[in-house]
Amino acid sequence: MIRLLIVDDHPIVRGGLRDTFAYAEDIVVVGEAGDGAEGIERATALVPDVVLMDLRMPVLDGVTATATLRERTPDVRVLVLTTFDSESDVLPAIEAGAIGYLLKDALPDELMRAVRAAARGESVLAPSVTQHLMGQIRRPSAGTLTAREKQVLQLVANGSSNRDAAKALFIGEASIKTHLQHIYDKLGVRDRASAVAEGYRRRLLT
Repeated sequence: MIRLLIVDDHPIVRGGLRDTFAYAEDIVVVGEAGDGAEGIERATALVPDVVLMDLRMPVLDGVTATATLRERTPDVRVLVLTTFDSESDVLPAIEAGAIGYLLKDALPDELMRAVRAAARGESVLAPSVTQHLMGQIRRPSAGTLTAREKQVLQLVANGSSNRDAAKALFIGEASIKTHLQHIYDKLGVRDRASAVAEGYRRRLLT
């Protein structure tokens, strides 16, 4: 039997999913959780084979919960099930360790096949999600910062001015400005604050 944990902040959604899997002879729902923090607790205690994880939830979001479960219980597979399929939702979830990403308009049979595949360690992606990932692959330079650019971005995040960053790296202020412009272009932002925010979102900063 495949042991399944459902993590979603909407009771009606959890109930619908529980009813869906009640017809599967090889899948049993061992527990539910209403937010990411509770999901981590339940997954740690129950050790399911697959966690069906929503993304946008109170207390703790699905991406953070997925990353935490990846560290604490690496054998538990997280399958994202959400209504959101923008690149800003998809990429962080995959980077956090989700084995699959489905949308809530998936048919019951498709959902059950996905859970079975996830339990086998196979990735399952909605078509729109695949398109986002392919687009990311086709843009290999986008978002890929050099080691020096990461150093500059980290100094900026720590509150350094261009002059302070230049002194710390033993280069001229003009070079700092050039690095910053490259960082803006690669991260798709226009200013320092947005670059720092995007750097944290992409886990480029500590």
